[in-house]
Amino acid sequence: MDIYSQIGKIALGSRLRRLGERIAEEAFHIYKLYDIDFQPKWFPVFYALSLGQKKTISILASEIGHSQPSVSKIVREMVKNGIVIENTDTIDKRKNFISLTDKGIEMNSKIQHQYKDVNIAIEEALAETNNDLWKAIEEWEFLLDQKSLLKRVRDQKRLREFAYIKIVDYEPKYNKVFVELNVEWISKYFKMEEADYKALNNPEEYILKKGGHIFVALYKEEPLGVCALMKLDNNEYEYELAKMAVSPKAQGKNIGCLLGKAIIEKARSHGASKLYLESNTILKPAINLYQKLGFEKVVGLKSPYERCNIQMELKLK
Repeated sequence: MDIYSQIGKIALGSRLRRLGERIAEEAFHIYKLYDIDFQPKWFPVFYALSLGQKKTISILASEIGHSQPSVSKIVREMVKNGIVIENTDTIDKRKNFISLTDKGIEMNSKIQHQYKDVNIAIEEALAETNNDLWKAIEEWEFLLDQKSLLKRVRDQKRLREFAYIKIVDYEPKYNKVFVELNVEWISKYFKMEEADYKALNNPEEYILKKGGHIFVALYKEEPLGVCALMKLDNNEYEYELAKMAVSPKAQGKNIGCLLGKAIIEKARSHGASKLYLESNTILKPAINLYQKLGFEKVVGLKSPYERCNIQMELKLK
């Protein structure tokens, strides 16, 4: 049994590579058939230059969709074989232009019959198939330009891991993780302050009994994230999103976003018109998350934290 038939579509890249290697091997022998000393991997660069215009490495890389280091390596091989030449631009000495040598131009003339025969042979093979491989490749390239395979797999990974995440209400058994996760991130970037100790040392008195709420994120039943909704005593804001912390080993699983959404919905259920938060701009992932949740920057409010250099609000009504 062919191993790729057993593995299935997850081996797409490996199977395409096998097909590509097979075609490249046959291409090598086809060049020999026409008495042309040529490596198949040179073809895209050679064809681009055969159109008559000298080009830089970066232009060639852009046109054929290869990396610049890959094109540079191919050009060096072709220079060594006398097919192309590299000249410094007379105006901008930092630029080198690549063009065909006399040998390359002669080879281009000689190879035209091969082009015609190969094209007819490929068209013949395509006509014998139920699916047009060339069109399918074009479709795949277009789709991957719109959304890469990496992004598609990342999305599927996130969806699968969502099933392992639960947002639950705070219980006394989560006090230790509530403290540890917050102390961990605060100590990493800043220093613990008096307001931190007040909230973390006694969350029941300082947060819950004042009309606030704490959510805990469980990943496979392990508590890896926390966030609090704190009741405020001021004229402008009633509630604050605070004490959000996610374990480093759970980052990338969208736990912060789920906690933020849970806090927002809890604030709405309490009838809040606006939700407030404080942060620091060095915490770029956090700021990006808050903006994604709809928070916008505000100014002019007094903060109990030295580390606070940005304040944000979310209008709920």
